[in-house]
Amino acid sequence: MMGGYSFGRIVASVRNWFGGGGSHGANGAPAAAAAPPALEQVDARNYEATEKLRDGRTLAIRAFRPGDRAALETAAARLSTQTLYRRFFTVKRHFSEREKKFFLNVDFIDHVALMAWAEDDGQEIIVAGGRYVVTEPGKAEVAFVVIDPFQGQGIGSVLMRHLAIIARAAGLDELVAEVLPENKPMLKVFAKSGLRMTTASEPEVAQVSLKLH
Repeated sequence: MMGGYSFGRIVASVRNWFGGGGSHGANGAPAAAAAPPALEQVDARNYEATEKLRDGRTLAIRAFRPGDRAALETAAARLSTQTLYRRFFTVKRHFSEREKKFFLNVDFIDHVALMAWAEDDGQEIIVAGGRYVVTEPGKAEVAFVVIDPFQGQGIGSVLMRHLAIIARAAGLDELVAEVLPENKPMLKVFAKSGLRMTTASEPEVAQVSLKLH
């Protein structure tokens, strides 16, 4: 529990400022994937990696920085109603200061956030994001979202892989997520992650567990 809420339920009620596990590219990772860094070299706060999208464009994966806020807000405004609902279980356009503080204050210990940047109309923008929040020792909740024009490029799988690298280096054993049963693309990202996956279905949500070891 984080501040009296489960991380999953917070991101279900807000757009997660790019923390969400929403509708996004779920057909596997891009064709060209950068080799992961050795675990002893992982620095979550300064994490950077370069990937290739299926259409050949470069995708830069970088740790969230305070200066990214404006770009994050711009990207969040581009999320469609369907993407918002499939990830956050609702469509919400306004956020309290408490919600903003939670999602923008990333300590890279118990709360890790990665942004995916790509070129669009000649400008580098945030096209996706993923994060995890530690909910108990050894366990963290993971979530993603990708803006609609960049869905279907495998970005969700890329973010999953890089967050898993950081989580393993941090000594975590398990990543969990809450997903709407109808959100097949997200479930496919988890299923193709290469991690041992179990799913428990509830009436309105699927509880996903991914073992890191």
